[in-house]
Amino acid sequence: MSENSIVVITGANRGIGLELARLYASRGCSVIGVCREASPELKEVAARIIDRVDVTTDEGMARLVAGLEGEHIDLLINNAGLLKDEKLGSIDFDSIRTQMEINAYAPLRVAEALVDQIPSGGKIANITSRMGSIADNDSGGRYGYRASKAALNAFGKSLAMDLKPRGIAVAQLHPGYVKTRMVNFGGLITPEESARGLAERIDGLSIENTGSFWHSNGEELPW
Repeated sequence: MSENSIVVITGANRGIGLELARLYASRGCSVIGVCREASPELKEVAARIIDRVDVTTDEGMARLVAGLEGEHIDLLINNAGLLKDEKLGSIDFDSIRTQMEINAYAPLRVAEALVDQIPSGGKIANITSRMGSIADNDSGGRYGYRASKAALNAFGKSLAMDLKPRGIAVAQLHPGYVKTRMVNFGGLITPEESARGLAERIDGLSIENTGSFWHSNGEELPW
C-alpha cells in the first residue's frame, strides 16, 4: 500500500497483527488497530485504535462500525484468530464452535460490515492457514482449526467473486509457522519475517489474481 493509505487490522495488539501494524506504519500508512485490549506496542504505531471490540458479537461489531463511520478503507486485514487442539475420542464441540465464530464467521461479518467503505482498488486480506487446505491435510487432528480456516477460505473465495465487479481484490494468506503465543512460540519464522512476506503478497494482489490462496513465501497453496 502507498503512503497515506488507510489500513485496518483486526487482532492488531500482538503477534502477526502487531508486526503488520508496524510495517504499514513504517510505510507511512495510517494504521487503525482493532482489538479487544490495546497493547503499549500498538499504541506506539497505530494512528488510531478501536479497542474493546469482540468481532464475534453484535455489540463488538456495532462498536467497530461506529468507530470507522465515514472512514474510507484501502486495506482491510482480517487477522484475529484462535487455535485449539481437538483429538478424536475427546472432541470438544464448544471449542470447535468458538473457533468457527472467531476464525470464519467474524472475518465475514467484518468484511460485510465495512465493504461499502472500501473503494475500487481496495483490498481485503484474510489471514488464514494452510491447515485449512483439505488437499494438504496429511496428518489429521485440529478439527476446529482446520474446519474454521477451510470455511474462511470458502468465504474469502466467494467474497472475491462478489467484489470483483466492484474492483475490490481479496486474498487468503497463510502467514507461515510463526513464533507467536498461539503456538507457544514454537514456530519456524518470526512475526517480522511473516509480516514482510504477507505484505509482499498483498502488494501483489490485484483484481486479476483475486481469490488466490497464498503462503507468505509466495507459494500458491492447494484448496
